[in-house]
Amino acid sequence: MELRHLRYFVSVAECGSISRAAEELFIAQPPLSVQIRQLEDELGTRLLIRYPRGVRLTSAGEHFLREAKDLLARADRAKRLAHGIGDAEGGQLRIGFIPSAGHMVLPRLLRELRKRRPQSDIEVVEMISDAQLQALQRMEIDAGIVRNRFAAVGGLETIGLADPFCLAVPEGHALDGTAPIELRAAAQCAFVSFTRHRGQAFFDQAISLCTDAGFSPTIRYEASTLFGVLDMVSAGLGVALVPASSVTLNPLHVTLRLLHRPTRPGLLSLVKRADDPNPAVTVISELAASVFAELGDELRRAFPDLP
Repeated sequence: MELRHLRYFVSVAECGSISRAAEELFIAQPPLSVQIRQLEDELGTRLLIRYPRGVRLTSAGEHFLREAKDLLARADRAKRLAHGIGDAEGGQLRIGFIPSAGHMVLPRLLRELRKRRPQSDIEVVEMISDAQLQALQRMEIDAGIVRNRFAAVGGLETIGLADPFCLAVPEGHALDGTAPIELRAAAQCAFVSFTRHRGQAFFDQAISLCTDAGFSPTIRYEASTLFGVLDMVSAGLGVALVPASSVTLNPLHVTLRLLHRPTRPGLLSLVKRADDPNPAVTVISELAASVFAELGDELRRAFPDLP
């Protein structure tokens, strides 16, 4: 079995048609059919059911598709890793990031990374935390910026920063102030929320904080970015639970108040595979520690009551 057999099979499975896959692969249809038949003969089982207008995966084919895609990803990873190790200044690095951290962490991290490894091919992709965990385990990304700690899962390790939740309130609001606030004081307020599908872990944790405080928040408005949430709060549409690091965005006409004795910790982390030999991953881990330390200093200056 060769990698090309796996690529051919994956293409046919995803296209749902041998003819369409042949067009994508720039090969003739008959030779492609022969290659798929040879793969099935070698495996001793049928992977596809042929129809006049397409193909459908058998049960064995569905299982084999997952394994084939994983093997191809690992082969691609091995190729990129060998190139990166062989080139001290180059190589490829793929970074995932959550929307709520993109503005305050990613720009700082990438600026420093460009200085340290100017020849590296850097890719960034926005993903929710759980998707990053899966992508790391499938070797589809090399590092991720998340709001979860995954150190105990699948050989991953993290570099973290305490980034507790704050209550964002409009200036002049009844809850405006500087001292930490009991979240239950906002029980009767309209809430602005981060859209759940754009940050499931963030959304669920915010809801859990309200539940722990004895109420279910009345979510009147949603936004897909942290800037959008803060803009709605600034406009007086409601209050919102946001990370303390939001203070670095200098939101206008918004007061950020730490929660008094929060029941859920807030954590911003860079997560990577513990045994990753890619030198670019080592560099980004060092830079993340530096960026988080810098951000932590900013948070302590902005919030004197921060533990």
